[in-house]
Amino acid sequence: MITLTKNAVRALVVAGALAVSAAGAMASGEGGHHYVKQDWSFAGPFGKFDKAQLQRGFKIYREVCSSCHSMEYVAFRNLGQDGALGFTEDEVKAIAAEYEVEDGPNADGDMFTRPGKPFDHIPSPFPNVEAAAAANGGKAPPDLSLIAKARAASVGPDVGIEVFNDILRLIWHPLTTYQEYGADYIFALLTSFEETPEDLKEVVGDKYYNPAFGSGVAIGMAPPLSDELVEYTDGTPMTTEQYARDVTAFLMWAAEPKLEERKHVGVNSLIFLVVLSFLLFFTKRKLWSGVKH
Repeated sequence: MITLTKNAVRALVVAGALAVSAAGAMASGEGGHHYVKQDWSFAGPFGKFDKAQLQRGFKIYREVCSSCHSMEYVAFRNLGQDGALGFTEDEVKAIAAEYEVEDGPNADGDMFTRPGKPFDHIPSPFPNVEAAAAANGGKAPPDLSLIAKARAASVGPDVGIEVFNDILRLIWHPLTTYQEYGADYIFALLTSFEETPEDLKEVVGDKYYNPAFGSGVAIGMAPPLSDELVEYTDGTPMTTEQYARDVTAFLMWAAEPKLEERKHVGVNSLIFLVVLSFLLFFTKRKLWSGVKH
């Protein structure tokens, strides 16, 4: 009995150490920052994308973000697929035709440019990574195709003690099926540019102060959004916060284009398993009801 107790204690100690370690790793993934949980239409097991918001977000990407950031894993045809932005086939063709895409070689062995087609991927603003780095202070801007899933923020309940907060979040997120950490991080990053405090000017240097940046407070990207920057025609407020919310939703779709389908399959599977469990339970009771135990 004493041996079992000691083993149990050892197991609890190891489990606690692993939990603290994992919590620290999660927190350190974005500089230890914690971000405010936002209200997204695509959150939760029944969440869906707002098609109008996705179209506005794509507009923000085209008019603001695409001058520096690529989306190499997104093809124009993806914009019109089920669960996407709601564009028709003709609209997708028109959008693709607005881009110049490099193709070739031709019969003479030369590369050439042509209007984009639905099967083309959204072209990068730079010919290669080296050119992108040279034009942006030595570091290439990240591709935005998967950025909403590649960035992990930390959100959840706060109890005032850092270590317990992180451990609680490890339990909180699986229970609430919350998967929008990256979206919360992107929204916070886009809306948190501030004037550099006097005591941090030497640290920030020629970069820009953003306390939400996961790798510190100095970010090389200038504030990309401002009020009235992009014209909306549907009456949606043209504010920095709204722009940030819309483009974040679009980036979440780019990273999870099958999100709605995945959730639909998941809910149906759970319903099937619940019904099957009840059927098996009552079948077992019926079959064994006449057998003495």
